[in-house]
Amino acid sequence: AARDGLSAVLARLLMLSKRCPFPDVRERSEAILGAVQELGIRIPRPLEHGPSRFIPEKETIQVGNEDAMMHALFAESFATLGRLDNVTLVMVFHPQYLESFLKTQHYLLQMDGPLPLHYRHYIGIMAAARHQCSYLVNLHVNDFLHVGGDPKWLNGLENAPQKLQNLGELNKMLAHRPWLITKEHIEQLLKTEENSWSLAELIHAVVLLTHYHSLASFTFGCGISPEIDCEGGHTFRPPSVSNYCICNITNGYHGVDEIHASPTGSIPVSICWSKSVCEVEALMEKMKQLQECRDEEEASQEEMATRFEREKRESMFVCSSEDEESAPTRDVSRHFEDTSYGYKDFSRHGMHVPTFRVQDYSWEDHGYSLVNRLYPDVGQLLDEKFHIAYNLTYNTMAMHKDVDTSMLRRAIWNYIHCMFGIRYDDYDYGEINQLLDRSFKVYIKTVVCTPEKTTKRMYDSFWRQFEHSEKVHVNLLLVEARMQAELLYALRAITRYMT
Repeated sequence: AARDGLSAVLARLLMLSKRCPFPDVRERSEAILGAVQELGIRIPRPLEHGPSRFIPEKETIQVGNEDAMMHALFAESFATLGRLDNVTLVMVFHPQYLESFLKTQHYLLQMDGPLPLHYRHYIGIMAAARHQCSYLVNLHVNDFLHVGGDPKWLNGLENAPQKLQNLGELNKMLAHRPWLITKEHIEQLLKTEENSWSLAELIHAVVLLTHYHSLASFTFGCGISPEIDCEGGHTFRPPSVSNYCICNITNGYHGVDEIHASPTGSIPVSICWSKSVCEVEALMEKMKQLQECRDEEEASQEEMATRFEREKRESMFVCSSEDEESAPTRDVSRHFEDTSYGYKDFSRHGMHVPTFRVQDYSWEDHGYSLVNRLYPDVGQLLDEKFHIAYNLTYNTMAMHKDVDTSMLRRAIWNYIHCMFGIRYDDYDYGEINQLLDRSFKVYIKTVVCTPEKTTKRMYDSFWRQFEHSEKVHVNLLLVEARMQAELLYALRAITRYMT
């Protein structure tokens, strides 16, 4: 009804503009504006300035100033999604990754596959809702309706088919405690008489769930702004001019950066900058020392196992200072059940979860082939995306060039898997404490485990002298490491069911 009303308004505006007797474009526009006011229409403007609340607009890549590769990606994204969304405008800091991401997402949502199109978007809604990610929920509500989805399903999960409702248990465990998934959970979905899933359908659903859980992490981790046409993305208030000259508005300046950029304390900016430079130098020195220690001696397998257990235990005591519970809004919570179920560390409250050893079940040797067999080509697309995120480097660290960052990237990836109880026998987990300071660990754990609690303060507090593009790169590592961890637990359970 709302769409029909808007169509009628636009049709009337078009008719009025055609009848307008003024040949001059400006006069014609004024006539149309007068008609808009006559009809009582209020024109929205963006609530946020730029695609990210964490990154100043002037430091993002502006449409029109992109290079040829970025322009091609923008065109592809627009053609595929019907919009140039804010996720794309932030991800384009890393065009090679964005290309792989868009290709994978397009395949999952639009190409031939086991699940019908409206199921795919509804599963995206279910997954994003688990993290209260209204940004992704809003986008997929529109897409769900566009491909013919039943609007009644959007009133709440209980209105969706029983087959989708049955996916709710797997959705919540994957999002918050994937180590609890067993072959019995898989059997329950596959053996349900009337509403059973096929193996191929379940693989498609699992990949979609993990994709949107991790994309919610990216959305919150980078402070992605709502789209202008979605709830929370626009306002009708006139821009305030109390803090800056009216001429700034006409020049495209909104004053947001300067308002938020001033330090909250009394420490001069020059001192903060100097301290940040020292942090970069200290991190590079630690990397050098660790490399020298590696070359001199290698820890025993027993010592490596001890260090893993120590790091896993310590990760449980890393928590956000903004660690209060926040109840999800009705708009989002209606898309999933058991709203009180959330992330809990796997060894709390007397629980003991066995370590997931990668040498026993890995993506490369087991997960990849299972996905590719049941959902052709998706294993290859995911594998490419994992590798690009893990190996992506420009050999820079803040202001330094020609730096080998592989040690740091591996520490970030393995720390995330360690938080999920996943161990690599050939990795020395003692390196993590050397390379990742507490503020960085807080940010990582929040973005990966409870992304809805991520704040700008957390984003600003780690790697203060690094470029925003480097922080976005960190988020790509978090997204892919998290997705792979969830997939490993789900695919291992499916494999155990099959055998």
